[in-house]
Amino acid sequence: MATRSHGRFKRYAARATALALSAVVATGTGFAVLGGTASAATAPAGAYAFNWGTSELRVGDSGREVEALQERLMELGYWIDSADGEFGGLTVQAVYAIQKAAGIDRDGIVGPDTRAALDDGVRPDPSSTSGNVVEIDLERQLLLVVSDGDVEQVFNTSTGSGETYESRGQESVAVTPTGEYTVFRGVDAWDPGPLGALYRPKYFNRGIAVHGYNSVPPYPASHGCARVSIAAMDWLWDSGRLDNNSVVIVR
Repeated sequence: MATRSHGRFKRYAARATALALSAVVATGTGFAVLGGTASAATAPAGAYAFNWGTSELRVGDSGREVEALQERLMELGYWIDSADGEFGGLTVQAVYAIQKAAGIDRDGIVGPDTRAALDDGVRPDPSSTSGNVVEIDLERQLLLVVSDGDVEQVFNTSTGSGETYESRGQESVAVTPTGEYTVFRGVDAWDPGPLGALYRPKYFNRGIAVHGYNSVPPYPASHGCARVSIAAMDWLWDSGRLDNNSVVIVR
């Protein structure tokens, strides 16, 4: 699966390079390579500059500017299913993720601070250095797909809210415990439970799972599981990175 992931990354990088080195500067849209020498795959931090003035990009926007945004996010490893030029829910999830990685306001809107993070190539660092690992970063609320210390994909996630809740007559606190675990069971469907149905969950710590959900806000909101978008969960299943015995590190 690492080969498939890297192949997709290279295709996006090549496409971004071709766009950047062509007539992008002349049209005044998308992003330009400063100095004309850096490539999309190897550009150092700060090598890209967005030429869209001060206008914000947000849900409902569409066109070449949004497509360029999506290409840049994908190039940096923030997961979106495709660069279709439509600022929808999955683009919001990716924008949340880079805002979290950069430590800026998590509003899902591409304004000056988010543009700067895109220009600087902000990416989160993993804690693991070897093997295929899925890391859940509780502080930044990010889920990282990591291979031998290289972050391949970054997802917005929402983990335990810290609030008290009641289930089956018992009071509990919604936390996602830290530690190293392995996936022991997956349900390839909506899995009903006392706290609601979970989409294609991959269980790694008793009843705690990585699962898809219709609501994945940019803050902790779950009963203890790690939520990702429905489409992101489909990708995680297809990638094999959460198959049984896969390592999950919660930190």
